[in-house]
Amino acid sequence: MASAASLSDRRMSIGRVFNRAFAALGANAVTMFGIAFLFSALPIALLNLSQAGSGSTRDYITNASVMGGIYLASFVLTQLAQGGLVRATIAHSDHRTVSFGACVATGARYALPLLALGILLGLGLMLGFAFFIVPGIFLYLAWAVAVPALVIERTGIFEAFGRSRFLTRGARWNVFGIGLVMLVLYYVLIAAVGIVTVAVTGLPVAGRDVAAFGTLSSVLTALSTTVSTAVVAAIQTSLYVELRDWKDGPQVDQLSDIFA
Repeated sequence: MASAASLSDRRMSIGRVFNRAFAALGANAVTMFGIAFLFSALPIALLNLSQAGSGSTRDYITNASVMGGIYLASFVLTQLAQGGLVRATIAHSDHRTVSFGACVATGARYALPLLALGILLGLGLMLGFAFFIVPGIFLYLAWAVAVPALVIERTGIFEAFGRSRFLTRGARWNVFGIGLVMLVLYYVLIAAVGIVTVAVTGLPVAGRDVAAFGTLSSVLTALSTTVSTAVVAAIQTSLYVELRDWKDGPQVDQLSDIFA
């Protein structure tokens, strides 16, 4: 563990976080964006199509059961994507290459623990934001790197929350700044999808052009989900690496060795 004196000699750098994240995305674009598309964006797109085609109220119970199963499968696959993207980012941080299959295997291994973590995190944030928003922000900042902590350090689910609290302590204003930048980028991406959709198809009027509008919107939404999933996971993992180096000191053993 790094001493207080050595901690004061280093600074947690937001610039390094973004540089590391986008360098990983650039070096492993096919793997990272491919995982984000196949296991996050595509299931969500299929889910939306299923919802659009389940308009019959006659088989409401059957439709609800099917939709519930699709929701669960989509959520699990999204967690698989998170685990795979963590591994890809860590490999690049260690100046190593990792295959698409190895990343998917890591994601599959941690999908269920990440599912449980995601449910608990979502419930905690929901309760926090219900109490005048501020507690939710504090919880988000404290738990910002719980996902990579679980995957990289092979912690338990509750230990991942504790590890994240430890790593972010003393750097939460920096974490807040990174979160704010990510939020702005996300809304810019969403706005771009809307602008391009309207520019290409025009607004649907009185039932006309609804199909074209919906199809293009679905395609662009899938693309934006792919980009946002990959970028968020890369930044989150890069933040974890930065905080771990800051708190524990630079790692002698490469982090990616744990996946060997």
